[in-house]
Amino acid sequence: MKQAQRPGPNLASCIVATIFLIFLIIVLLILFFSLFKPKDPHITVNAIQIPDFHLSPTPSLPNGAVNFTFSQYVSVKNPNRSVFSHYDSTIQLIYAGNQVGFMFIPAGKIDGGRTVFMSVTFSVQSFPFMASQGGGEFGAVGLEPNLAVDSRMEIKGRVRVLHFFTHHVESRTTCRIVIAVNDGSVLGFHC
Repeated sequence: MKQAQRPGPNLASCIVATIFLIFLIIVLLILFFSLFKPKDPHITVNAIQIPDFHLSPTPSLPNGAVNFTFSQYVSVKNPNRSVFSHYDSTIQLIYAGNQVGFMFIPAGKIDGGRTVFMSVTFSVQSFPFMASQGGGEFGAVGLEPNLAVDSRMEIKGRVRVLHFFTHHVESRTTCRIVIAVNDGSVLGFHC
């Protein structure tokens, strides 16, 4: 007659193997979330220029109308290990709460750990200048008030992690820009 085997050694082996697998899965998840966790790109505004500026007096507007060309130079760093593909990215120019300029930023890719330099230049159509909106944030120039505008840049895209998981990432930056109305020079900007 055969004697039944005791389940002790097989059960112990299964428990040890299960504990090892759970430990391995926890270690892999920690590595995944620490090394491969998608991060938002970093936007740094390097320079802002106004190459063409006009303040035109008009009979209907006491302070006149302003139109100019706006140029913003930025660097965008991809802190991820994977390629960052950006799309639906925009830059807006806001004056006194109203959008006065807008441009789409062309889609592109930034390799992992790399920084790409971008320049955006567009014409801002004529809008009424309100002298009371001129800011003393960076000081006044002569007797003329300053023109204070906000630049809002938004970069959206996706990062594919381990060729499986796709994560949506985005980054925004807003800069306050003060422009001298007598010559169109940029007195300063703060982002």
